[in-house]
Amino acid sequence: MEEIEEMKKVKTGLVLEGGAMRGMFTAGVCDVLMENNIEFDGACGVSAGATFGCNYKSKQIGRVIRYNKRFSKDKRYCSFSSLVKTGNLYNAEFCYETLPFELDIFDTETYGKNPMKFYAVATDIVTGKSVYRELKECNKEDLTFMRASASMPLVSRPVEFEGLKLLDGGISDSIPLEFMEKSGYSKNLVILTQPKDFVKKQNSLYPLMKIFLRKYPALVKAMKERHIVYNKETDYVFSQEKNHKAFVICPQKSLNIKRTEKSPKELDRVYEEGRKAALEKLDALKVFLSKND
Repeated sequence: MEEIEEMKKVKTGLVLEGGAMRGMFTAGVCDVLMENNIEFDGACGVSAGATFGCNYKSKQIGRVIRYNKRFSKDKRYCSFSSLVKTGNLYNAEFCYETLPFELDIFDTETYGKNPMKFYAVATDIVTGKSVYRELKECNKEDLTFMRASASMPLVSRPVEFEGLKLLDGGISDSIPLEFMEKSGYSKNLVILTQPKDFVKKQNSLYPLMKIFLRKYPALVKAMKERHIVYNKETDYVFSQEKNHKAFVICPQKSLNIKRTEKSPKELDRVYEEGRKAALEKLDALKVFLSKND
């Protein structure tokens, strides 16, 4: 009986880094995993990792690459005109209302019935700290938080949510492996969108951020230190992989894709890179997830 109880305590998790259109790599990995019926007890996505990763819980294979290729050049989706008119490079109304509920339907019913918990992380711009939320239904409130997680500084308005002002989760926690571990998920697959040897440097736009975000000194501080935090997180991820407590799938080399890439051919290229990486590690991942230690 004790052994059975111990086995029940082992929960598997999925950690999804962001990176804007580098997320096509993640989409490719996730589609292969879904095609092979790989399930997790919980998942946490950051920025594009949340907006694309939610399709894992709704079990919609191919949806991410499909709608991105279809709307990548649509001005309603992502454009300078949207930034000028709304303050958001990615148009909030189109991306979080029109697209999922009219043009490429998001399966909220399957999402709600799937027992896998799905979390997203955003950054409180007043404190500079991470805020986590379980997105149980992908209803209006959940989608607002998801939008906050993916709202990049300088090209997005802060998202007001339950008295907080939020922006991109990647500012404060780009790879929330520790959050998942502290939440009880002891075996985690981490999907990164940068290669293993990638070392992040301070954002070249930091001087601009100091000016435009000066009303939020804690956020400016978080942006200043983001590369340091990110590199510590990647070090931790690979140390956990070495300790057999995490499994990592990442590109072998830089994906070399623009953050707001509009070429369907380029989106496809990176998506296929993700599929290839997943297929190469599929058998090893199954072994990792099957062990109850």
